[in-house]
Parts: sequence; C-alpha cells; structure tokens
Amino acid sequence: MDSLASLTGGAPVAGLLLAVMVAASVLGLVAAPAVIERSLFRPHRLVPKSEYATLITSGFVHADFMHLLFNAFTFWAFAFGLERAIGSERFFWLYAFGLFASDLGTWVRHRHEPEYRTLGASGAITAVLFASIIYFPTGSIFILPIPVPIPSPLFALGYLAYTWYASRRQSGRINHDAHLSGAIAGLAFVALTDAPAIDRAWRQLFG
Repeated sequence: MDSLASLTGGAPVAGLLLAVMVAASVLGLVAAPAVIERSLFRPHRLVPKSEYATLITSGFVHADFMHLLFNAFTFWAFAFGLERAIGSERFFWLYAFGLFASDLGTWVRHRHEPEYRTLGASGAITAVLFASIIYFPTGSIFILPIPVPIPSPLFALGYLAYTWYASRRQSGRINHDAHLSGAIAGLAFVALTDAPAIDRAWRQLFG
C-alpha cells in the first residue's frame, strides 16, 4: 500500500479504484462482453435471485468508452485531492456510501421493472464530486476545448442538469438517476462525518 500511495501521490484508494474501473470496463468492452453482462444491476432480480454482488460489480463497468471516459475523468479530477484531504479510510467509506446509496435509490425506483438493468460508477463518483466541493468550494476544473477554468460548484450543477436531461430521455443501460442519489449521499456523508466542513465551505463561498 505504501508503494501505491507513492505512485498515486498519497491517494492509494483513489488510484486503485480508478485502475479497477478502467481495467474491468476495457476488458468487458473489448475482449469479454460477458463481464459486463454478469455485472449488470437488475433491481427486479436483486432479492429473488440473490444478485447482491451486482451492487458492487455494476459500479466498475461502463456502457461504452465515452461513458467510461467521462466518469474516469470526473473521478480523476476530484477524487485524488479529496482523498489526500480527508484520508484514505474516510475516502473509501465515502465511495462505498455513495455506491450503495445510489444502488438503493435505483432499487426503490425500478424494483418492479423486470427489464430494467443498469451499470456505471456514476453514483459513487457523484458522491465524491459533491464531497470534494465541500472541501474545495473555490476549486475549478479545465475541460477542453473550453479556454477558461470552470468553478467546481458550477461544474457540479451542470453535471446534475445533464443527468436530469438524460434521465428524461432514458435509453441504454446508463443509470442517470444514480447521479442525484450520489450527490445527496456525498453531502450527507460530509454532514455526518465532518459537519463543520459544510459551514467552512458556505463561508468561503458566500462570506
């Protein structure tokens, strides 16, 4: 773990999660489609078929390379700095909390739909994104070809706006609904584990 921490600049959990996410997705998209098929989260089958493992596996595979690229970039942009700020153990539990909270929201909404299935790390990554904004409220992100930095809170709102739009046009297997659950989970996790951070963020943004 020490060598991994050194390679990732002090963010071993984020580095490991990103590596597994990319490796599993590329394997499924390029060489072994069965990996993705077995990893799909099907809320209707979760309890009757005891497919509990898919609560985790679905969060490490993606529908296509654009889906993977968008999630991997967002994770890379916010996760590593956040882990260094809050520590690896808390970061791990934040990611797990975001993943399971988004799964729970998906299960509640779609558990009576036999044909519904979904995949992607979006819920957990959105939890990381919104938690990161609490700790770095004045941060920004560069996205080519936009020539100016985008404030992180504005990026997060745009992320959710896109999610809302995409969920209204639901198609494929990407769980856009998980983004909102993940955002709430990220904010809730910070409120439960470090409530003063929210007050500090508010004062930095609004004085």
